[in-house]
Amino acid sequence: MTESVQTGKRIAIVEDEADLAALLHYNLRREGFDSRVFDGAGNTLKALEQWRPALVLLDVMLPGADGFEICRQIRKSTALGCVPVLFLTARSDELDRVLGLEIGGDDYVTKPFSTREVVARLKAHLRRGELHSESPVHEIGPFRLDLVARRLFFLGREVTLTATEFNLLSFFFAHPGRAYSREQLLDSVWGERGCVTPRTVDVHIRRLRERIEEQPESPRYLTTVRGFGYRFEAPG
Repeated sequence: MTESVQTGKRIAIVEDEADLAALLHYNLRREGFDSRVFDGAGNTLKALEQWRPALVLLDVMLPGADGFEICRQIRKSTALGCVPVLFLTARSDELDRVLGLEIGGDDYVTKPFSTREVVARLKAHLRRGELHSESPVHEIGPFRLDLVARRLFFLGREVTLTATEFNLLSFFFAHPGRAYSREQLLDSVWGERGCVTPRTVDVHIRRLRERIEEQPESPRYLTTVRGFGYRFEAPG
């Protein structure tokens, strides 16, 4: 990991368990991050928008609040819409993990966990967010993908993506016409899997289709390779 990934990066910890929040805060500071703890109260979204973190660690079960709802608010926020969100939760049920991903979460860490694992996961997300190719702009048919500004335009209209959605689409744009299995996509886009499963790929593909396909149920660009995985069909 290069120093540029972590030095000074702001990491928001939305966690009401004081001991756990303090432990995460301490370890992130040791790694060179600028971390801050938020208690998940009603003004959390406004506070996050003002502070502008590079990544949010978000507890699912907060007193008087719902981490899933906070994530929904983050995804609707102009200031935070593309910021990676890593859920921290004691709920390990697959339905909860899928729900977290469907509403825009980028990763899901189940308690109890080691702080080293959390730090490794968030570094991986930040690293993938900084990656760019020799050609920082992909222009394919009606798409224009700016890897430096991390912005997607479709037919001249900007499309808002989460961090993981952007990374997944960037990977497809770099390899048009080639089919990839779910496992290959997990390795290439998510890296450290943890609780992430092949179902995760399906969830993000569906969300991408809703954003870039005129008919998501009959996709033209992100097509299914039956019995294998997915392929990006580059428009002519």
